[in-house]
Amino acid sequence: MSDLTPASVAATYFDALGRGDVPTAMAQLSPQVVWHQPGANRFSGDHTGIDGVGALIGGMMEVSVGSFRLDVAGAAMVNGALVAVPVRFSGTRAGSSMDMAGVDLLTVRDGKIVEVHLFSEDAAAEDAFWGQA
Repeated sequence: MSDLTPASVAATYFDALGRGDVPTAMAQLSPQVVWHQPGANRFSGDHTGIDGVGALIGGMMEVSVGSFRLDVAGAAMVNGALVAVPVRFSGTRAGSSMDMAGVDLLTVRDGKIVEVHLFSEDAAAEDAFWGQA
């Protein structure tokens, strides 16, 4: 059992993402993490393991030509192992842009993020931005 709290793990994860420190952010994930990407676009569905999540994030950065950004938009809310964080995410690509609110819901156990559920304020606009494979 880790001394890390779900809130501290989430804070480390989001702080690292905000600094562009992907290795530190990825280090907060369990090797068996399950990432649930919403919508009906090329990235939608479940992504498992650090390699699967890394491929997802790498693909998003590639499609957005490195412009994809995620910022914390409010205080984290904790309920046991669950941490809900209001976020704002944006990106641009080939004459298209996206900028919307969302919620990232992390499940943290034994000091690692074991599951991630993402929620978008406008699923249709997000699907249009990411497009199909």
